[in-house]
Amino acid sequence: MTRFKLTLEYDGSNFVGWQRQAIGMSIQQALEEAVFRTTAETVQVHGAGRTDAGVHALAQVAHVDIEKAIAADKLRDALNFHLKPAPIAVLAAAVAPADFHARFSATGRAYLYRIVNRRAPLTVDHGRAWLANAPLDADAMHDAAQVLVGTHDFTTFRATLCQAPSPVKTLERLSVHRVGEEIQIIAEARSFLHHQVRNIVGTLRLVGEGKWSKEDVRAALEAKDRSEGGPTSPPDGLYLTRVSYD
Repeated sequence: MTRFKLTLEYDGSNFVGWQRQAIGMSIQQALEEAVFRTTAETVQVHGAGRTDAGVHALAQVAHVDIEKAIAADKLRDALNFHLKPAPIAVLAAAVAPADFHARFSATGRAYLYRIVNRRAPLTVDHGRAWLANAPLDADAMHDAAQVLVGTHDFTTFRATLCQAPSPVKTLERLSVHRVGEEIQIIAEARSFLHHQVRNIVGTLRLVGEGKWSKEDVRAALEAKDRSEGGPTSPPDGLYLTRVSYD
């Protein structure tokens, strides 16, 4: 039995999310079926992050145990062949230690959220970014975002159905910057609560529009009440960009 670490890229638009569901195709199911076609083995693929429906990944990490003797590069190529035409690519495959776990061995995760700030509708980026028609002040958004950096009770910014045992997380980085007509929000932490990044983005957009101040964000955080936070941004603009390991 060999454990393989897989690095994945995918467009999550037409999937129900990472995790296998009773209805609809998930990233996990597509990968497990590709492994079966490659090895005739029924396996469970474990991911580093359970991305929601519509969320994309540039470097998701997963692991899978395979009995068949197969080289890592051959596995990568075979999986990519059997994944067609699904918008999922195995960027890399490598033999991992037997105790490696894509989720529990991870020491950090990074997400990117893309907001396109313009009047015209999205075409190429439709389903891959959030359109904001009104002008956004990226500097004000970045300044307000710093209130959330550090260790806090993020109840205000987690989904009401979040199953995490504690709302306390340490946000190591939250930056906002403009690149032309695009505003990029980068969040880094060891782990995140359900919808945490999307709820933060929805709140920061209010700041960018001039509807909220930095102190409003601070008050929302201290309220520890989801109803006091901003709206949940759509999944379209969210990308898992990095998973770190020691």
